[in-house]
Amino acid sequence: MSLSTLPLSYCTNVHPGLTVDQVIDGLKQYTAPVAGQHSEPIAAGLWLAQPVVAELEKHPEGLDRLQQTLQDNGLVCYTLNAFPYGDFHSERVKENVYIPDWSSPDRHDYTSECADVLARLIPDGCEGSISTVPLGFKELPHEPDFADRCIDNLLSLADRLDQIHDETGRVIRLAIEPEPFCVLETTPETIAFFEQLFDRAETARIVDVARRHLGVCYDVCHQAVEFEDVAESISQLQAADIRINKVHITCAIQVASPADDADARTALARYVEPRYLHQTMARTADGTVHRLVDLTTQACSEPSDAFLAADMWRVHFHVPVNAESLGPLQTTRGELHKALAAVNDLPYAPHLEVETYTWEVLPDGGKPDLVEGLAAELAATQELLNGLRHDAP
Repeated sequence: MSLSTLPLSYCTNVHPGLTVDQVIDGLKQYTAPVAGQHSEPIAAGLWLAQPVVAELEKHPEGLDRLQQTLQDNGLVCYTLNAFPYGDFHSERVKENVYIPDWSSPDRHDYTSECADVLARLIPDGCEGSISTVPLGFKELPHEPDFADRCIDNLLSLADRLDQIHDETGRVIRLAIEPEPFCVLETTPETIAFFEQLFDRAETARIVDVARRHLGVCYDVCHQAVEFEDVAESISQLQAADIRINKVHITCAIQVASPADDADARTALARYVEPRYLHQTMARTADGTVHRLVDLTTQACSEPSDAFLAADMWRVHFHVPVNAESLGPLQTTRGELHKALAAVNDLPYAPHLEVETYTWEVLPDGGKPDLVEGLAAELAATQELLNGLRHDAP
């Protein structure tokens, strides 16, 4: 049985936070009340944007205040989300969330600073994890040496994480998060890149350091949107000796038989919004997957012939993980069950974090209070995890 026994985490990228004060306010206004409604302790999976870590570096007393806020509210923090570098709550995020990419020293330096902060926050006897971008976004231009530069920066970060371990005794693991339309998107692409990464680490004689500190954040809905077999995907990563350092517990939107369900397509159009990217995939009966980089109202009302002929659509829109359906729309919650059961078979325990960052952009109508919604997600997830633990041999 390899489900983490640490307090279940939820990611605070759902709350705005470009200053230390805003991060602390989010913990007080939302995370502490959520914890008050949960039957067991929870963890704050902090999103610390680049301006926040820069402020903490300039004013170290801010970290003391952050630690005290966590302690005062009975919260722990063992994982950070260092994927969004800037304002994740701006009017338009879309492809900007992947900038800077891992070929840039800015991405390396920001992640290294996050690791310095996390080393101070991790409870005794606990490892840390930091999730990050899947190298970059395929639709943006990249230099011919892009992959080599990414590897250079990642190996440099692994060396820094190893140094933090020597200095503090804290093990911090990076978790690269594959995502649709990104440089690391599918499981085969991820495995191929890590083979290249570890080969370079072998040449540099730091392969043990790289394997200890570099791995994957497995966002369940990302691979479900790709129509991958999530259990087989997790098995393939394990067979390739690529460690899953963090699991994002997530669900996407699903539409079955879209050609025959105009109500579902009409409902789906209400999820088109200007802030986040909603990569959309359509699978036909022969297994072919057709792709849209972003959901549009036209794709819902006037789908292409290929999309109309599909037997199922899946949309990268993080929806509450306790929802089996959203009106006429389905969710990929069934895939979440399969993924967590596969995680339970691993010989180690990845960090577990609920990551529904889209509460602000969910369509109106029946949307619960944010604290109540987050608490319901955590309760449903805790019940699912407890059931898997109970069923384990």
